[in-house]
Amino acid sequence: MNFNKARKLFGAICVCSLFTVGGHQVALAGPSDGFEDEMVAMVEASDVSIYADDDENSQVVAMAKQGSSYDVIEEAGEGWVKVAAGELEGYLKVQGEVMLTKAEDAAEAAAEFMAEQNDISARQQVVEYALQFVGGPYRYGGSDPHTGVDCSGFTRYVMQNGAGVSLNRSSSSQATQGRAVSAAEMQPGDLIFYGNGSRINHVALYIGDGQVVHASTERTGIKTSPWNYRNPVKIVSVLG
Repeated sequence: MNFNKARKLFGAICVCSLFTVGGHQVALAGPSDGFEDEMVAMVEASDVSIYADDDENSQVVAMAKQGSSYDVIEEAGEGWVKVAAGELEGYLKVQGEVMLTKAEDAAEAAAEFMAEQNDISARQQVVEYALQFVGGPYRYGGSDPHTGVDCSGFTRYVMQNGAGVSLNRSSSSQATQGRAVSAAEMQPGDLIFYGNGSRINHVALYIGDGQVVHASTERTGIKTSPWNYRNPVKIVSVLG
C-alpha cells in the first residue's frame, strides 16, 4: 500500500468533506455536475481559518479541516477566495497548503482514492479471513482448513470464500493465474510461490509486514512465516 499516495489523494476529496463551526461538524456540498471549470479550494493543513471577510483581522466563521475541499464562489483578490459550504460562506487565504484546483480534477482524485481504499479493504478482508485458520491442521490433498488442507488447497479455499476468486487446485497451476508482480509491488492478499529446482511446489498468502500465512507441514499445520523463508520464485496478484 502506498500511504503517501493515499494521503495525497485524500487531500483532494471534494465530496462529503467536513469543517467545524461552533464545535459542530458541517457537511460540505461537492461541486455541481456539468461545470467543468468550477474550482475548489483544497486544504491540506490542519485548522485553517475561514474568515467573514478577505482580511485576517476579520471574524473567524469556521475552521477548515485537513483533507477537506470547498466550492469556490469567486476570487476576492490578494490571494483570497470566497468559498461556500451549503448555506455558509467565508473567505480562505490561498497560501501554504491551501490550493486551488479544478473541481473535475479533485473529483477524479477522489474517485481514484476511493477505488484504492476499496482495494485495500478487500485485501485486508482476505488476510483477516486467512489468519483465522492459523493453528489448523495440514493434510496432503485436503481442501478445507477446518478438517485439514495442503498449501494450494488453503489458498484456493481462502480466495474462494474470502474474496469470491476461483483458483486452480495445484500450486503450479495457481501460479499461471492473475498478474505477476515484483517483490517491491506485492501487497497483502498476493500469492507467493516457491520451488524446488524447476518446479513450483508451494504457495503462501502474503499478509503484509514481510509475513505470509500458509499450510506448511503436517508437523506445523497452518502457520505464519517470513515471506522469504524460502526463495520465492514468483508472486502474483489475483485480486486486481
